[in-house]
Amino acid sequence: MTVQPDNPELGQPPSGPCHVAIIMDGNGRWAQARGRPRLFGHHAGARRVRDIVGACPELGVKYLTIFAFSTENWKRTQTEVAGLMTLFRRYIMKEMQEFVKANVRVRFIGDRPRLDEKLRGLMDEAERMTNQCTGTNLTIALNYGGRDEVSRATKRLAQDVAVGRLDPKDVDEETLPKYLDTYVLPDPDLVIRTSGEARISNFLLWQSAYSEYEFIDTLWPDFTKEVFSKLLSGYGARERRFGAVSV
Repeated sequence: MTVQPDNPELGQPPSGPCHVAIIMDGNGRWAQARGRPRLFGHHAGARRVRDIVGACPELGVKYLTIFAFSTENWKRTQTEVAGLMTLFRRYIMKEMQEFVKANVRVRFIGDRPRLDEKLRGLMDEAERMTNQCTGTNLTIALNYGGRDEVSRATKRLAQDVAVGRLDPKDVDEETLPKYLDTYVLPDPDLVIRTSGEARISNFLLWQSAYSEYEFIDTLWPDFTKEVFSKLLSGYGARERRFGAVSV
């Protein structure tokens, strides 16, 4: 479905989600529909991130996690990948001071070693600069894949077992999340995917076991504050039972 706002007056929806995760899809198609290269769409998508992060306090969203670049995105053309890496570097350098002013805490999740040294340094600096911020928690998934994350977490857990820091008998479903990239974050209440695709694309596989999902036709550069608000309001009308039976 294509979501259209039906009320221009925005506000915190009742019983809205605390943590929203977004698979930002459709930048390339948005650009191609305008006769422009795909990177033009990625730049438009980056500007949209700024708008949505800025809307979070008013809409009652404390945690926002965005899927910026997956472990599978390396399969794209060398030109597009190089352009994206340049965009990420510029985005961090340009936005970090604004995030500090807006009290936004920034974190990155994903497998960092494959990223270039300059980008990794900027990511570290962004986390350091904002680590005292107490407003919106923005998590950017960069070179991230859910299976890769679980694999890396399992290796760390196995290492702790091997050296005696962890008893195998104590390993349960509460143990593994402590080794995930998202160990300091609550699980997402709502996962949104834009652009009409109805798949989760290896995103937050463990964390989203009981998340609500919204798959919408809107392309990411067209994902406005009003569209976001309507989705959050719809979430507030849902009943989440986490496997239990309603009475």
